[in-house]
Amino acid sequence: MIDGVAVKKLRVIPDGRGRLMELLRSDEEMFEKFGQVYITVVNPGVVKGWHYHKKQTDHIACISGMMKLVLYDTREKSPTYGQVNEFYCGIHSPVLVKIPPLVAHGMMCIGSVETIAMNVPTELYNYTEPDEFRIAPHSGEIPYEWTVKDG
Repeated sequence: MIDGVAVKKLRVIPDGRGRLMELLRSDEEMFEKFGQVYITVVNPGVVKGWHYHKKQTDHIACISGMMKLVLYDTREKSPTYGQVNEFYCGIHSPVLVKIPPLVAHGMMCIGSVETIAMNVPTELYNYTEPDEFRIAPHSGEIPYEWTVKDG
């Protein structure tokens, strides 16, 4: 596992009315601080990524559909520099993934319907000077191929 990344298996609590699933609580070790909450939608077969932040920690969960969330450690002084982590998350595998600053990440919708992911970042989005840096998903700058493999 990439240094500083944390994964929390989410518990779904069903009853006769539907279901509830807590994502992130302020009394958990995984929680640092609150910036904002937003969702992002990824269409089937589409890759959104790569990007990373210099200040912000992300907390991402797939709340509808299924996605492959991939992380790459860009931090040269990290003990896991250059390491890749893949997480298959969503309706069939509910997890929350904590992504520290300078860990590049992207997501791919792996189902036949759109994927909806929720993020609880530690910082507010700054419209004039965004803490968001992009790397093209198929550029080869990150040694990863965005395909879904059998098995």
